[in-house]
Amino acid sequence: MKGAVPILMYHQVTPRPRPEFRRYATTARAFAAQMAWLALAGYRTIGLDALLDHRDSRRPLPSRCVIITFDDGLLDCVDHVAPVLSARGFTATFYLVADLVGKTSRWTRPELGIELPLMDWPAVRSLEAAGFQCGSHTMSHARLPELSAAGCREELSASRRLLEDRLGHDVAHLAYPFGAFDDRIRAIAADAGYRSACSTQRGLSAPDDDALALHRVKVYGHDSLLDFACRLRTADGARELLRRRLQRVLARLRPTRAQAT
Repeated sequence: MKGAVPILMYHQVTPRPRPEFRRYATTARAFAAQMAWLALAGYRTIGLDALLDHRDSRRPLPSRCVIITFDDGLLDCVDHVAPVLSARGFTATFYLVADLVGKTSRWTRPELGIELPLMDWPAVRSLEAAGFQCGSHTMSHARLPELSAAGCREELSASRRLLEDRLGHDVAHLAYPFGAFDDRIRAIAADAGYRSACSTQRGLSAPDDDALALHRVKVYGHDSLLDFACRLRTADGARELLRRRLQRVLARLRPTRAQAT
């Protein structure tokens, strides 16, 4: 798709993934290989502001752009993501659960039975000092559509205020927890002053993508390097891509078979 940009979505990068979180945990070795492949293939990272400025003004972007994002603010990312990205000259955005910075991922306890450590404020500031960007993942990682309008406003506005107070600059980018949002949530995010909001809707971010419902490319812990390469171009892993193409071929063959009978 012409002008489409992959916005990669990661959660955890760690040498020792927990089995309960394995779907969302990329090993440190696999992540380093993925970043090496990006560099070898000529990709350049850009930030969300650059993407939105391009779409507002139609200023050209470098060829083969990619945006890298990390949800949740998990502590492992400080040691196993930042050095790899810095060595490649890559940037990324880390979405933080503002009221849980320095604590644990309490939202994973009900479904997975575990809590993972989150980065603290000194670690967050070290990321920003190294050139990375931090955005909001709400105050508590709540499922926003399940909250009242007042509760949604508190999750979105209070997290932005807290992050801005702690970091000393404007925070304009959001990722919806669990990817859960609707038109009501989108409108509240706009009123709260966010310039962009990332969803978990699968796909490359096309030129007409809604800035407050951006599509992303999910990177899973079980992905091979081939899966990763395929996702950059299509948002699908290798098996998903093959299955979709086979389905299209079979769909084209069905009328022919019907005519033959």
